[in-house]
Amino acid sequence: MSIYQSLLEKINHYQTIIIHRHKNPDPDALGSQAGLKEIIAHNFPEKKVLITGQDEPSLTWMIEMDQVSDQDYAEALVIVTDTANSPRIDDDRYLKGQYLIKIDHHPNDDLYGDICLVDTKASSASEIIADFALSSHLKLTDKAASLLYTGIVGDTGRFLYSATTSKTFAIVSQLRQFDFDFAAISRQMDSFPFKIAKLQAYVFEHLAIDNSGAARIVLGQDLLKSFGVSDAESSAIVSTPGKIDVVQSWAIFVEQADGHYRVRMRSKDKPINEIAKRHEGGGHPLASGANSYSLAENDQIFQEMIDLLS
Repeated sequence: MSIYQSLLEKINHYQTIIIHRHKNPDPDALGSQAGLKEIIAHNFPEKKVLITGQDEPSLTWMIEMDQVSDQDYAEALVIVTDTANSPRIDDDRYLKGQYLIKIDHHPNDDLYGDICLVDTKASSASEIIADFALSSHLKLTDKAASLLYTGIVGDTGRFLYSATTSKTFAIVSQLRQFDFDFAAISRQMDSFPFKIAKLQAYVFEHLAIDNSGAARIVLGQDLLKSFGVSDAESSAIVSTPGKIDVVQSWAIFVEQADGHYRVRMRSKDKPINEIAKRHEGGGHPLASGANSYSLAENDQIFQEMIDLLS
């Protein structure tokens, strides 16, 4: 039995299905989570299908979460999408269900779940969900196609990143046969508030670039407050340093309320996920996240990036 067949068998078996994703969601987290809900609900209208987690204000144009009670987890199937590590799962109740499935495209360093459907060659979790649905001959709705398309576009950087494959384009081609405004989605994802534009200008002005091609910027709490930008909103500038031709790898250190730093790391060529793993993080070879607990550790991470490129 293939893993897609096993997944479909579990969906068939359970009456209540609750879908989680990671904290601070991006378009792929929401697209895969809500896209899967829409597919299951449409093909199995007798089932109760719910999505849970904190709403992300900047992405409510995509979807908003359901109200999920503790009682809903009794004898429920729980599916977690786009979340490599269990500590990052939004809503700690994911263990309260009867059966747990992980669907993800990040390196499978945390083997949680009764079934792990992990494909590191996929561009996104949304691509995996779409492939599962299409391969299993499940019917898609316009809404499901729109959500999955948005997730794929988000995690491929509008097909800019190397994880984009011929399979990605083949799946997107099938999704585009449904009726949704793909141009409006692209405009929505390409636009940002004026405060983000001002923060982006700050990044260009203050970015530190080493001769190796490593670059970094530190965004403190006071600075973010002065721009009126939240931690989640600051993710909008994660690709900004990479637009500079001499920058090869970069890190954005975002100070959190408790004083530690959330580190967003990106690279054009050299894998940086091993550096992230050494600092309580991980992720894709060219797109990872980590945690730092001092300015000295910030310096250490940056030095490791310089050493990688030297």
